[in-house]
Amino acid sequence: MQGEAARPYWWQTRWFVAAAVLLSLVPLLWPPIPPLVDLPGHMGRYRVQLAIGDTRWLGDWYDFHWSLIGNLGVDLLIIPLAKIFGLELAVKLVVLSIPPMVVAGLLWIAREVHGKIPATALFALPLAYNFPFHFGFVNFALSMALALNLFALWLRLARLGHLRLRAIIFVPLSCTLWVCHTFGWGTLGVLAFSAEMVRQHDLGHRWLNAWVRACLGCLPLALPMGLMIAWRSGQHVTGGTGDWFNWRAKISWMTMVLRDRWQAFDIASTAVLYLILFKGFRDPNIEYSRNLGLSALFLLAVFILLPRIVFGSAYADMRLAPFMLAIAVIALRPRPGLSIRGASLLALGGLAFFSVRIAASTASFWLYDQSYQRELKALDHLPQGARLVSFVGETCNNEWFMSRLEHLPAIALERRLAYTNDQWSMAGGQLLTTRYRVARGFAHDPSQIVTHAQCPREWWRPIARSLTTFPREAFDYVWVITPPPYDRRLEADLVPLWRDGSSALFRIDHDKTPATLTRAELTPPRRDGTAP
Repeated sequence: MQGEAARPYWWQTRWFVAAAVLLSLVPLLWPPIPPLVDLPGHMGRYRVQLAIGDTRWLGDWYDFHWSLIGNLGVDLLIIPLAKIFGLELAVKLVVLSIPPMVVAGLLWIAREVHGKIPATALFALPLAYNFPFHFGFVNFALSMALALNLFALWLRLARLGHLRLRAIIFVPLSCTLWVCHTFGWGTLGVLAFSAEMVRQHDLGHRWLNAWVRACLGCLPLALPMGLMIAWRSGQHVTGGTGDWFNWRAKISWMTMVLRDRWQAFDIASTAVLYLILFKGFRDPNIEYSRNLGLSALFLLAVFILLPRIVFGSAYADMRLAPFMLAIAVIALRPRPGLSIRGASLLALGGLAFFSVRIAASTASFWLYDQSYQRELKALDHLPQGARLVSFVGETCNNEWFMSRLEHLPAIALERRLAYTNDQWSMAGGQLLTTRYRVARGFAHDPSQIVTHAQCPREWWRPIARSLTTFPREAFDYVWVITPPPYDRRLEADLVPLWRDGSSALFRIDHDKTPATLTRAELTPPRRDGTAP
C-alpha cells in the first residue's frame, strides 16, 4: 500500500481504536444486571462473601473460606468496588470493562505484530461478545481480556529490546493473572511462547535452539505453576477431569463462538469469520503473519488436547474456541500490493460486521433484561432471610436460544439474603460450598433446573418430581420461573403470593398436606420415549 508508511489510515488511528472500544460498551449500558447465564449465581456468592460475617443465618446455610485459588478475579475486585458503588453496580462495571479490554487487546496485538492495524483485524472485534462471555464465565472472561493486553505488552517490550524489564514485571503480572483465572495465565503462556520462538528464529537460531531459548525466555511466566500444584493438591479439592477428544462437541463449539439469540444470524456471522480466514489462503493480496499464525496453531493444538471438563469445570475447550479464532483473524494482513481502495473496502466491511453484531447484541441484551425485570418482581413479595427453593424451567432440546434464567434465583440471595438452591458447591473450585444438610438433594445446583420429562444424561428432575419430593421442612417459599406445564394439584400446600404467566412465588403452608403422585406421574417418560 503506497504511502502507508507516511501516515496511518482511519482504521489505524488512535481515534478509531478509542471509538471501537467505546462502541463495544453499548450492549451492556442498559441492563442493570448483565444478562449472562451464570452471572446471577456469582452475584449470590459475592453477597455471601460480603455479608456472611454480619448475617448469622448465612453461616447456617453456606461455608465460605478464603483460599488461594486460580479463580478469584471478580471475587477480589468486588470487595473495594462494592463499598463504593454497591454490589450490583460494581458487578456491572467489572463486566462492562471486559469487552472493551478484548477489543483493545486484539487491536494492540495486531499493531505490535504488523506495525499498523491491518484492515482485516476489524473482523475479529465481534468476538468480544463470544459464547463463553454470554455464558457468564466472568472470572475467565476477565482473565482472557487481561491476557490479550499482557500479550501485547510482552510483544511491545520485546520489540523495544526491554527484555530484562519484561522478565522482571511479568513475574508479578503472571501471578496476578493466574489468581484472576488459571485459563488466562495458560493462554498467555501459549501466546508468549509461540511469539518468543518466532523472535528467536528471526534472530538466526534454528527451530530447536529457538524452542529452548523460548522456554528460557518464558520462565518469568512459570511461577504460577507452583501455585497451581499447591491449589490442586489441597485436601478438600474436588472435581475431576474428563471427556477427552469429544469431536462432536469440539466441532459444535467452533460453530458457536458467536452464539447468542438468533441461530441463523449467529451462524452466518461465524461463517463470515471462516470466510475471512479462507480468504487468507486463497487471496493473493492477503497473507498470514508467521508470528500470530504460529500462535493460532498452538492454540488449535491446545483446543484439540483440552478435555471438556477440567478440575470439575465444564466447557474448558469451548472457552478457548473464540480466542483461538480471534488470534487467527488478526494474524491476517494485506500484502504490500493491495491497493488503498481494496484495503479500505476490507476495513469498511470489518467495521460494518462489528457494528451489526454490536447492534444485535444490544437488542438481545435489552430483551433478556425485560425477562429479568419481569421475573424479579417476585422478590417484592419475599421477606429477608427467607428459606427459598426455586425451580427454573428448561427443555431437553439444547436450543440455541438460552433463557439465561437458570441462576436468576441467586438474585434472591443477593437482594434478600435468602437461601437459594442454585449455588455451585464444589470444594476447591470456588470459595463457597453449601452446608444446609436438611435440604438434602435440593441444596445446590442443578437442583433448581426442572423439565417436563427426564432428560437423557442430565441430573435435572421433572417438575412434578421436584414439586412433590423437595423437603418441606427445609423451606418456607417456592419460586417457579417459566416452568414446564404441571398439574395444579401439586400446589395443594402452596399459597400463591405473586404470579406472572407461568411463573409464581408461593408460601408453603406447613399445616396442609402436600400432593402425592403415583410413581408413573412422578417419572414421566424420557424425552426419547424410554422409561426413566
